[in-house]
Amino acid sequence: MNDPAPPRHPQLAVSAAIFRQGKILLVRRARSPARGVYTLPGGRVEFGESLHEAVAREVLEETGLRIAVIGLAGWREVLPPAGSGGHYVILPFAAHWEEGEPRLNHELDDAQWRVPTALDGLQLTDGLPEVIAAARALL
Repeated sequence: MNDPAPPRHPQLAVSAAIFRQGKILLVRRARSPARGVYTLPGGRVEFGESLHEAVAREVLEETGLRIAVIGLAGWREVLPPAGSGGHYVILPFAAHWEEGEPRLNHELDDAQWRVPTALDGLQLTDGLPEVIAAARALL
């Protein structure tokens, strides 16, 4: 399966640092961008959708989980490498797990509940530990 061509303008995206019983959910991307890398579930904001609606929808679509959004935990910008890739502005939110067990869609191939301070051995997206720390501070 070929990955779609990246858009030619910046994309607004959201993600969720979902906490459950002291652990955070990390997911591994099955396709670009960030194939094979652990990150937070999330995706693009649709036109006319609020940021809270977008993050709850994306989490439900990708993982089958229902969440309660707590607040904005910062922002990240992913710039395209020379000549390829997409440009994303990502707004990560802190969230509490409400219900469900991870049922991954085609965009993901693994999910792990991890202690936020025990992420050794995982290939993580750039800046993820800092995003997790900022999200934890909101709880």
